[in-house]
Amino acid sequence: MDSALLCASHTPLMREADVAPLIAAAVRDGFSALAEAVRRFDPELIIQFSPDHFNGFFYDLMPSFCVAAAAVSIGDWGTASGPLAVPEEQAHALAAFVQGQDVDIALSYRMMVDHGTTQIWEEMFGAFGELPILPIFVNAIAPPLPSYRRARLLGEAVGRFAATTGRRVLFAASGGLSHDPPIPVLAGADPDLRARLIDGRNPSADARAARQARVRAAGLAAALGTGDAKPLNPAWDRHVLDLLVRERVEAFDRFDTAEVARVAGRAANETLAWIAAAAAHAVAGPSRREVIFYQPIDGWMAGMAMLFGTTGTGPAEA
Repeated sequence: MDSALLCASHTPLMREADVAPLIAAAVRDGFSALAEAVRRFDPELIIQFSPDHFNGFFYDLMPSFCVAAAAVSIGDWGTASGPLAVPEEQAHALAAFVQGQDVDIALSYRMMVDHGTTQIWEEMFGAFGELPILPIFVNAIAPPLPSYRRARLLGEAVGRFAATTGRRVLFAASGGLSHDPPIPVLAGADPDLRARLIDGRNPSADARAARQARVRAAGLAAALGTGDAKPLNPAWDRHVLDLLVRERVEAFDRFDTAEVARVAGRAANETLAWIAAAAAHAVAGPSRREVIFYQPIDGWMAGMAMLFGTTGTGPAEA
């Protein structure tokens, strides 16, 4: 199988909070390098593992994993709204194959995705609508979360499916790394918040604006070294990146989601998506992986990282 791996952080504050010009330029350069690597690989199918932020999935029915047979971007945080070009037949085949590998996965014909899926493509290409993206939701913020071992097993099953397609497949992931935005929690929530977390679809413009204002305020406080957010954890980020580059994906089986949240932030378990994608890519055999960019950016509340890999003995093109 001819495959490639792309992992990149997202953050709602990327287009909202000012950072030093040199850092902003480095982020742009990183996404440009990723875009060029994708163009050279020329994928026929993109299988993307991504989280959600209580925009498409809620506690009225919260699966650990879900594959989209059709998907629409809600257009939050400045991203575009509209449909993704999901290859429906491939989605059906993937879901059936993965179930046959003893990995339970849900199927959606109307998956609503947010910036956690679309932002990285807009940063690379300006748009996502024509890319052959097959989204797979990974629950990373709404306990109970899947374990890191289950994310690996999901990825391996998806990788085995991809090997049957005869296509050039890009496995992509978006999220993380260390990351502690103000994520609401169901336990102990007041009645209004509880209702929103259970079924908060189609919020009013005022409700969405208030939610985004809270995130902006938290980002500003983090940039100033104040507020309640956990500091970014570059040591943890670099450990994760090192394991990924060295293709030690089974080492993540020892990661505990509660401990990850404690040391790296409430949204650091978005790294589950990276593990699934890396495990899928590993099915094709040894690869060359390279960290294209890494920088902890306090004002964005994210350990921003970008990684690209290709199978075979050639260099990772980025």
